[in-house]
Amino acid sequence: MPSETLWEIAKAEVEKRKSHGTEGDGAEIGEKSVFFIGSKNGGKTTIILRCLDRDEPAKPTLALEYTYGRRTKGHNTPKDIAHFWELGGGTSLLDLISIPITCDTLRTFSIVLVLDLSKPNDLWPTMENLLQATKSHIDKVVMKLGKTNSKAASEMRQKMWSVMQKDHPDRELIDPFPIPLVIIGSKYDIFQDFDPEKRKVICKTLRFVAHYYGASLMFTSKSEALLLKIRGVINQLAFGIDKSKSICVDQNKPLFITAGLDSLCQIGSPPVSDSDIGKLQAHSPMELWKKVYEKLFPPKSNNTLKAVQDPARDPQYAENDVDEMRVQKDQELEQYKRNSSKTWKQIELDS
Repeated sequence: MPSETLWEIAKAEVEKRKSHGTEGDGAEIGEKSVFFIGSKNGGKTTIILRCLDRDEPAKPTLALEYTYGRRTKGHNTPKDIAHFWELGGGTSLLDLISIPITCDTLRTFSIVLVLDLSKPNDLWPTMENLLQATKSHIDKVVMKLGKTNSKAASEMRQKMWSVMQKDHPDRELIDPFPIPLVIIGSKYDIFQDFDPEKRKVICKTLRFVAHYYGASLMFTSKSEALLLKIRGVINQLAFGIDKSKSICVDQNKPLFITAGLDSLCQIGSPPVSDSDIGKLQAHSPMELWKKVYEKLFPPKSNNTLKAVQDPARDPQYAENDVDEMRVQKDQELEQYKRNSSKTWKQIELDS
């Protein structure tokens, strides 16, 4: 029997790949992307470095940064590749969310929202602004994808509900995030010393938000044990390793709740008296939780919360020599504008 030709071998390989994935979906097998967003100086970089086993000090993230990691499945098999994106600046650079999330990458994407538990007054606006901006962009990408690949878009919408069992009592009451979402509360070592009632409000609120969006929720700190648990969750997103089934809902301990394992019944109602709930005018459960949360942790003024839009003017990136030159150039530019204005006025008078 004659040996197979190169063409036949190639054809067989293509058929093999089709049987393990979706034809024409534009995504390579073994490649996933994880996008870290969240509080400024909340610990996103530290988590990424820990997941990649990189023993190096974390540096402030400027705008949008990228790195990657590899993992071998087994002997003589290609390495899986995980793309890690990180958005710096808290909520000041929302426009950059559109760069890594495209029609080609969306189906292999996951979002990790890192929230600084030590700053509860900033927590809700940070969470709300980042999730709304990310979800809005993803919805646009899904619509665009549906025009060219309706099957892939339909599969994505169905996959949204896979985190929730069909017989879950809250299935009709939630609105799953378009792609896998993990919410991480950082700096638990500071948070654990908060007043018990404040911890209760923060824990219940984050549990509700995570459950509503079909997300996983967990707390972490510099503790090696907690970082290892977080690393396992990120590895699941990046390399498809088995998902953890563990759960901890005790507000006196670091929360760890895998998507789909919580329930509104276990979370309970917003931590406020029945008489006060009646006074709060809300049009949805999410808005009600927001009003209750902000009653105890009022957000800072917009001027205080708004981060510097231009990284060149952000104090954390200050460089004396560069800044002095920048001031000089700005002055020269203003002088040029004034001279140009005088010149044009003179031309108009002469004409």
